[in-house]
Amino acid sequence: MAPYLVHSDKRPAQSSGLLPLVLIHGHPFDHTMWAPQIAAFSPERRVIAPDLRGYGRSPVVPGLTPLSVFAQDIAELLDELGVDRFVLGGLSMGGQIVMECYRGFPDRIAGLVLADTFPEAETPEGVRSREAMAERLLREGMRGYADEVLYKMVAPYADPEVAAQVHRMMTTTSPEGAAAALRGRAQRPDYRGVLRGVTVPALVVVGEDDEFTPVADARAMHKALPGSTLRVITGAAHMPNLERAEEFNAALGEFLRKVA
Repeated sequence: MAPYLVHSDKRPAQSSGLLPLVLIHGHPFDHTMWAPQIAAFSPERRVIAPDLRGYGRSPVVPGLTPLSVFAQDIAELLDELGVDRFVLGGLSMGGQIVMECYRGFPDRIAGLVLADTFPEAETPEGVRSREAMAERLLREGMRGYADEVLYKMVAPYADPEVAAQVHRMMTTTSPEGAAAALRGRAQRPDYRGVLRGVTVPALVVVGEDDEFTPVADARAMHKALPGSTLRVITGAAHMPNLERAEEFNAALGEFLRKVA
C-alpha cells in the first residue's frame, strides 16, 4: 500500500527539465513539516511530499512498520506517479527511510538530502526505550509526549508559530501509527555501510542545537559520504527546515543546482 499522496503538482515528472524533489517527513509529523520547502521549490520543479502510512491523512496501520515497508511505499508511490529518477530528502526518521531507499533502489536516486538523522542501528537500550514509548503512546495518546519533547524538536527560543505547528503535528498523529513506526525503527539495520557506498551527491544538514542528532553525528555522516556537503544551521534544533527555513532552503537550493 503506497502512502497517501498529499502534495504533488500536476506537471509530468520531467516537464520542467529538473529532477523531482521527494521529501520524507520525520516522526511523529506529516507532510506539512515541509511547507516552506514546498513553497520555495515547487514553482521550479515537481515536489512530492507524502504522508507516510500511519501519519497525517494516510491510512493507519497498527502493529509494526519496518523502515523497509516505508521505503517500498515510496517506491510504489513514485511508480504510480511515473517518477523514475529524483532527488530524495528526509529528516530524522525520514532520513533513515532515505538511507533504506538508497539501499533498495539506488539507481533511481540522483541525490540525497539527510537532515538531522543518523545511520547507526538501534542499541539494546534504545530498542527497549522505543518499545516502552510505543506502549505509552497506545496507552496515553500523543499529547503528553508532545508536551515533553516539543522544545527538543525545536529550540526553546524558536518562533512561537513554528513551535505551535510542530506541537499540532505531534498531537494530531495517530498513536497506533506512531507506535508501529517506533517498533519498526527499533529493528532498523546499520546504514553506515550504505553511506560509504553512495555514488551520488549528498547534502547533510543539521541544526546547531539539535539534541536528538547532534552536530557530531552529522559530521560523522559527512565523513562517511564520499564528496558530500555539510551544512550546520545556526539558531535551530531538530527541525531546521522549519526553524530557519530561509537558511535551510538556501543550502538545499545550492545542492539542487549542484545535482542539476
